[in-house]
Amino acid sequence: MLSTFRSFFGRDKELTNALRNLIGFTPKNISVYRLALIHRSAGERLADGTLISNERLEFLGDAVLSAVVAKYLFQRYPFENEGFLTETRSKVVSRKNLNGLARKLGLPEMVTKSDENRRTGSSLGGDALEALVGAIFLDRGYQAAEKFILDRMIDNFVDLETLLKEDANFKSRIIEWCQKEKRPFSFTVVNEVMDGHRPSFTIRLLVDGRVVGEGTDRTKKRAEQIAAQVACENLGLSN
Repeated sequence: MLSTFRSFFGRDKELTNALRNLIGFTPKNISVYRLALIHRSAGERLADGTLISNERLEFLGDAVLSAVVAKYLFQRYPFENEGFLTETRSKVVSRKNLNGLARKLGLPEMVTKSDENRRTGSSLGGDALEALVGAIFLDRGYQAAEKFILDRMIDNFVDLETLLKEDANFKSRIIEWCQKEKRPFSFTVVNEVMDGHRPSFTIRLLVDGRVVGEGTDRTKKRAEQIAAQVACENLGLSN
């Protein structure tokens, strides 16, 4: 199986150097990182039906990331209630935020994927970031994964104060505006796929029959919020 991984990335030395710059330490088990960088669209299916892709690592990394962020917020905000902590964690680990973090880290360019997954709004980057966290956890343990998340992701690229000030309910804002202006609107599911172990939805927001926003996420609710946020920006309703 390792020989199959090599066909995607070339020599171990090249990948090791790239990963050292990205994660801040030298990987021990390079094969698990190779796997983290194979999107399912470019995965190879073995004779027994097993798909070589980063889906399982994505599942693992999602759990580790959630735990690390929960602990971080619990310690940073000792007097806030559960609702505040839950909402803030959701913003930090949202698909939109993880996609942005992945781009800042240069991760999408390292992922092997098919041409059809180069589309705008793809969650490929965020998925790969979760898979990378899963790979670090398997290779070096929880503390190394925690250090990567805190040092390389949160400290460098996450502005919590800005996240906390964001109005998450863009859908309500756009609906209120459409009703006030008497503009017909609709949220339409244009793509629904089972992306590995979790579904993925792409939703478009139409106002007056024209597409003003589009969003992709793991749930319809969050995809609608992303579409509504894009629409608010396009329509000049973002304050």
